[in-house]
Amino acid sequence: MIDIKKIREEFDATCAQLARRGVEREKVQKAKDLDEKRRALIAETETLKAKRNAASKEIGMVAKAGGDISKVKEEMRAVGDRIAEIDKELGAIEAELRETLLMIPNLPAPEIATGMDSSANEVMRMVGEWKEPAHKIPDHMAIGEKLGIFDFPRGVKLTGTGFPILLGQGAKLQRALIQYMLDLHCQKQGYTEMLPPFMVNTASMTGTGQLPKFAEDLYHSNADDFWMIPTAEVPVTNYYRDDVFDGVKLPKITPESPVKLTAYTPCFRREAGSAGKMTRGMLRVHQFDKVEMVNFVHPSTSFQQLEILVKEAEEVLTTLGLHFRVLRLCSGDMGFSAAKCYDLELWAPGEGQWLEVSSCSCFTDYQARRLNCRFKDADGKTKLVHTLNGSGVALPRLVVALLEQHYNEDGSVTVPEALRPYFGADKLLPVK
Repeated sequence: MIDIKKIREEFDATCAQLARRGVEREKVQKAKDLDEKRRALIAETETLKAKRNAASKEIGMVAKAGGDISKVKEEMRAVGDRIAEIDKELGAIEAELRETLLMIPNLPAPEIATGMDSSANEVMRMVGEWKEPAHKIPDHMAIGEKLGIFDFPRGVKLTGTGFPILLGQGAKLQRALIQYMLDLHCQKQGYTEMLPPFMVNTASMTGTGQLPKFAEDLYHSNADDFWMIPTAEVPVTNYYRDDVFDGVKLPKITPESPVKLTAYTPCFRREAGSAGKMTRGMLRVHQFDKVEMVNFVHPSTSFQQLEILVKEAEEVLTTLGLHFRVLRLCSGDMGFSAAKCYDLELWAPGEGQWLEVSSCSCFTDYQARRLNCRFKDADGKTKLVHTLNGSGVALPRLVVALLEQHYNEDGSVTVPEALRPYFGADKLLPVK
């Protein structure tokens, strides 16, 4: 969450920045008012406690001299009652202030475009070339039917819509892509692999910003108060919740040495309200596989590290010989916790559209403040880290674009050279 000091000390500027994300001034004003009430109550209780301490000394002196202390004791009982009232009131106000701050998104970086939807996003670069082949390219569902790699009806039978089954070559392709991405991140890009739990508690979901804002898009077990993860970002980032990177028990974070973790997990999203063309086949599903990259970085280099993270995600796509573009998202189209975000979108010729496969974000200290995740700086002071994350990458749409971009006239699909050692063949072949 954002620093209450910014609201307190830079109120108008903070409101102006948040207005770029569609946040109404009244919501920020509510946080400011609650903070003022909180501070006034703290000041009052400190005054009363000082008065009570002074009175305690006076009572001791009067009693020792044989004087009447009944009136002073009665006054102090009233002071004690008021302190108890303030403590109760203060607890309620602090809880309300926290809930209010949890519903305010991060401040957008000044260099990104102002806009409320994807129409204001900026295309930063196009990568790779796409030459339309002489043969017609079917959509991924038709290609998958020829290859025998999808079974959507039985997925519905087993669970429901949005839970596809991959078979044979399809399951093998998915597994090969996951292993390839993990090896690329760990062996070349300096990541440490983690295999985290696929369910987390409420504190973890709150720490990375999914709660309370997006509860309706998440799967929740009421009996245990566990949440199915929507992304590996949640458990991997929360791994260091309430921790300090000190160079002793935990690694040391410097401008030159971020902490980088990667993880494969299935992801679960209800996608409440989703409908239409983008829900066909593998385009938008409720369970999907993804490899995630998470960085814990020094505040002085977080935006520079974001550019590196984007390039690391891009490398997955370039080494697979895929055509894609990189977008810098506008202020109103970013994720709730992000200060700056890039999306990587693959061209899917059979679908005739761009498909997002990676979102790379810098959260500044927004997540770290929720997580209480800190580091020891060179001056010995404990400060909040900055966090970043990026998909490296999401599998369903990667598979869609790979099938369509590498589709051959005979119905086969060429396996990218870098993936062949993992897949064990150079083509996916039609079933006979």
